[in-house]
Amino acid sequence: MDLEGKDVISMRDFDKETILHVLNKAREIESCPDPALLMGKIMAALFYEPSTRTRLSFEAAIKRLGGGVIGFSDPDTSSTAKGESLADSIRIVEGYADVIVLRHPLEGASRLAADVAIIPVINAGDGANQHPTQTFLDLYTIQKEKGRLEDLRIGFLGDLKYGRTVHSLATALKHFAVELCFISPPLLRMPEYVLHELDEAKISYREETSLEDAVRHLDILYCTRIQKERFGSAIDHEKVRGVYRVSKQTLVSAHEELRIMHPLPRVDELDPGVDESKHALYFEQARNGIPVRQALLAMIMGKI
Repeated sequence: MDLEGKDVISMRDFDKETILHVLNKAREIESCPDPALLMGKIMAALFYEPSTRTRLSFEAAIKRLGGGVIGFSDPDTSSTAKGESLADSIRIVEGYADVIVLRHPLEGASRLAADVAIIPVINAGDGANQHPTQTFLDLYTIQKEKGRLEDLRIGFLGDLKYGRTVHSLATALKHFAVELCFISPPLLRMPEYVLHELDEAKISYREETSLEDAVRHLDILYCTRIQKERFGSAIDHEKVRGVYRVSKQTLVSAHEELRIMHPLPRVDELDPGVDESKHALYFEQARNGIPVRQALLAMIMGKI
């Protein structure tokens, strides 16, 4: 349960007790933030891939607690452009900061960085693999909205093959009594290794291709965009582009308590007309990144 000095690389590294402990600390810090809690602490944000919500919420999180930020959001402005290896970059940056937040296009990059670094590393997304801090804020959002993480029917829609957010969240939900529904075209179905983990945990799930059939039974619908950048060929992307679109019409058969989440950004899979509906939860979801990441940073640096 003690996260001081620990890395945050994968949801597989966290048991149910620790997950709930982090969520409780996020709730405490949101209700009573201390603007000097991380005074004098420095976070290095190394983003080798584009990011808006993750990078900015991490920066806002530490700055609102009195800490500082160094780093880059474009690797072409770093020594990577000169051929410096990730391992060497980590060894240099660890001398300047108290924690490293890393986003990288290669799966396993954060684990490699953690093996090299003598300071904690937080995975802010590594390829199609994991995005653990997104999962913590997703769980926090569900818990705040529904009052629980048990006895829920949760659907995942869209790019389930390459979507690191859905891989992380499904991995975390194996600790809770939930029913899962995976809605995707066959080309983008949830990877077998994730399904195997759910089988081992005896979590009930089903796979669907029809959004309309699935949505009427759900408490949470977690949407994802089709990630063009993850596809090996433009032809494969064209086969699934625009296959799903959540609109007010789609939600006619949904029950009133359904809430829609999305890690964002969206493309064409979520109609802006849904934004003002009672179902929309995704903008609050994004805002919840601040208290969750504040809690993780403070716990890792031994301040709470």
